[in-house]
Amino acid sequence: MSKIISRTVVVLAIVSLLGDIASEMLYPIIPIYLQSIGFSAASLGLLEGLATAMSGLSKGYFGQLSDIRGIRMPFIRVGYLLSAISKPMLALFTNTWWIFTARTADRLGKGIRTGARDAVLSDETTPEYKGRVFGFHRTFDTIGAAIGPLIALALLQIYPNQYRLIILLAFIPGILSVLCTFAIKPKNAPQPTGSKVKVTFFSFVTYWQQATPQYRRIVLGFLAFALINSSDMFLLLRLKQIGFSEQGVVGVYLFYNVVYAILSYPAGALGDRWGFGKTFTIGLVLFATVYGSLAFVNNTPIILGLFVLYGFYAASTESIAKAWISNLAAPQQTATAIGTYTAFSSICGLLASTWAGIVWQYWGANYTFVVSGVAALGVAIYFKMIETKMQHFDTDLEKC
Repeated sequence: MSKIISRTVVVLAIVSLLGDIASEMLYPIIPIYLQSIGFSAASLGLLEGLATAMSGLSKGYFGQLSDIRGIRMPFIRVGYLLSAISKPMLALFTNTWWIFTARTADRLGKGIRTGARDAVLSDETTPEYKGRVFGFHRTFDTIGAAIGPLIALALLQIYPNQYRLIILLAFIPGILSVLCTFAIKPKNAPQPTGSKVKVTFFSFVTYWQQATPQYRRIVLGFLAFALINSSDMFLLLRLKQIGFSEQGVVGVYLFYNVVYAILSYPAGALGDRWGFGKTFTIGLVLFATVYGSLAFVNNTPIILGLFVLYGFYAASTESIAKAWISNLAAPQQTATAIGTYTAFSSICGLLASTWAGIVWQYWGANYTFVVSGVAALGVAIYFKMIETKMQHFDTDLEKC
């Protein structure tokens, strides 16, 4: 294990754990809090979509900037700091634009740090172990996502409906994550790809033209899935609609994150062994199963079983996607490659959360979940076709 997981990977994992405790203390209560101050399902979907778009687009910009300047740690530190500061901002005022600013600041912080952080993870290992490294990091990240709701659940028991108090307390683990970044010492310093190159907010788009056809085919599949993968907040609202209490919603979300954390490293190892394409496709089928079932099921044991599958889906897709992309990019362009994907994905995420909120409000939750489930099966077929095509290509090369 020590040969695969370096000290830098471990410290980065701890940083992410603390950052996610801060974020996930709020995630399960934000939709309830926002509804309590007047947000509708449609406006909630638009808010989350716009915040996701800001996060993704900034990942493209700051990822490319990190590659061009040849530096990683300043982006990581500033990103975690901005996210930490954004937490107490949510509790100060209830004005719509202020809430939007606070959520956007949180997501912008994620955008600033993600490309540089993932590039450091990629630089710390070799291609045959990237699934494990990204899976290990995701395990700690998700443990934080489990601890956060657990803290929120305890606080809700002691201080019912005191959402602002929980939001203020989330600042503590957030600032601790920033302090831990000063213990990170990356193994490999990246070589600048052009310190005099002018970088604009959308200049990362040029990487799409430079990327290999394989990168574009795979990322197109990721983006198709992002178009139907709306915010998890809709899952939480669905639980509330079915009849779960606020504590029950947080409890199920906690349960999901525990499953996600347990399965992240094994899923990464599975990706290294079976191939990223096959593992990702399995995740898509699980997603379709969960979403299709949640349109009709209201039985608590079955719902818990579905969230076990949802944890397996998450473990089989997010870190796998990043590991897959990092293997398709040159080392000095890793942050740009991942940032470009997440930037385009954020636009799709904006559309996904927006249409999901509108469909929910005007036609009902069932339609939202059925459409997502069926579309996910279509994306799974696309990845299966890509895998088959690549196998045929490899066979033809061997014959030559």
